[in-house]
Amino acid sequence: MSSLARSRSQVFGEIRKELYDDHEFRQVTHVFVIMGASGDLAKKKIYPTLWWLFKDGLLPEETYFVGFARSHLTMDDIRAASLPYMKVKDVDNERLSAFFQRNSYLAGHYTEGESFSQLQSHLNSLCHGTGANYIFYLALPPTVYHNVTSNIRQHCMSNKGWSRVIVEKPFGWDLQSSEELSAHLSSLFTEDQIYRIDHYLGKEMVQNLMVLRFGNRIFGPIWNRESVASVVLTFKEPFGTYGRGGYFDDFGIIRDVMQNHLLQMLTLVAMEKPASTNSDDVRDEKVKVLKCIAPVALHDVVLGQYVGNPEGEGEAKLGYLDDPTVPKGSHTATFATAVLYVHNERWEGVPFILRCGKALNERKAEVRLQFTDVPGDIFNAQCQRNELVVRVQPDEAIYAKMMSKKPGVYFNPEETELDLTYRSRYKAKMFSHYSFTSVTVTVYRRGNDKCSTQIT
Repeated sequence: MSSLARSRSQVFGEIRKELYDDHEFRQVTHVFVIMGASGDLAKKKIYPTLWWLFKDGLLPEETYFVGFARSHLTMDDIRAASLPYMKVKDVDNERLSAFFQRNSYLAGHYTEGESFSQLQSHLNSLCHGTGANYIFYLALPPTVYHNVTSNIRQHCMSNKGWSRVIVEKPFGWDLQSSEELSAHLSSLFTEDQIYRIDHYLGKEMVQNLMVLRFGNRIFGPIWNRESVASVVLTFKEPFGTYGRGGYFDDFGIIRDVMQNHLLQMLTLVAMEKPASTNSDDVRDEKVKVLKCIAPVALHDVVLGQYVGNPEGEGEAKLGYLDDPTVPKGSHTATFATAVLYVHNERWEGVPFILRCGKALNERKAEVRLQFTDVPGDIFNAQCQRNELVVRVQPDEAIYAKMMSKKPGVYFNPEETELDLTYRSRYKAKMFSHYSFTSVTVTVYRRGNDKCSTQIT
């Protein structure tokens, strides 16, 4: 059975609550193991997030962090790679030193049991034989999930505490491989030991879709096929693969972005009001939406691959196939547009347009609802369609595009915006460093189709 993922921040939030709020375990040693500590995800997201949690005292005192990867590195190397993303202030230097004193790193092979036996010996040394709780974060390509999880199960499970395994997307390559991975994990761990995550659910504005829809009376009557002409979900990045083509080429833009990030947002836009904000209830409504989406027709899909710009500078000159890490002659899509239809009473006939790509003209992620034309035009076709836009990144905002009379003696309509830009409205509150990691969780529990999480 496939799974709906939860966000990285939700996982961190849940585990933080489990660690910090359970007084029985406050004095127990906790070890956070970063599998793939030498990679981009670790230096850009995981180490910075752990640092922020540690700095603000949101982790139990007896918490240690262990990096594990194939590269022969030192903690000085890890520190140098992560610091640009950690937003460290001068007043934090002493606390930062304390954080890195609790960090260690081991080099090993993901396929060799001996490397994991050495890792287990190191974990034992941190808890001084008194037992510990282990969290294994797989910041790794899915090709090594099977070997790593098998070795964790065989060599590194905690004897006197609990163990958790966090699996990042993409979760498999297709339905068959996803089901195989689920079966593999279920043969090694119980469901409450497994966290499948989609970090995009931690975005502030993705979370806000729930409140925007179900906390405002004005949107309820118009959130349907009678008023909405189309829904456009966009994810654009202005950079290419930059040496990560070997990984990207195995998946492409559809598996990397569309079938997880954009579909998660689509379900939040299209679902019916859940019975509560309980994760089981939210998950059930999201799954109903997915069941109403028919397979995508070929004529509703556009695929593309970026080429270099001869007049550009640096990486901009290079096309996808110019990346030496990309296989020669690759046909992997770096851009995709697909039109989906939700065949139910609320949305029948409304196109949901999903667009995503690399090396485009700007960085942007947004949800845009375009409403139908006003019937009975009396302004000589001067009025544009109303739109409601939720801008996920950058510069988080919600704004409505509407028509207003231009000042003067004539009835001249012009388009204007009702704008809620978060950085302006929430100057004192935006943005905590955890904003990219806190959320609503939805995940399948194998066997009984239930969700095994809570909202934090």
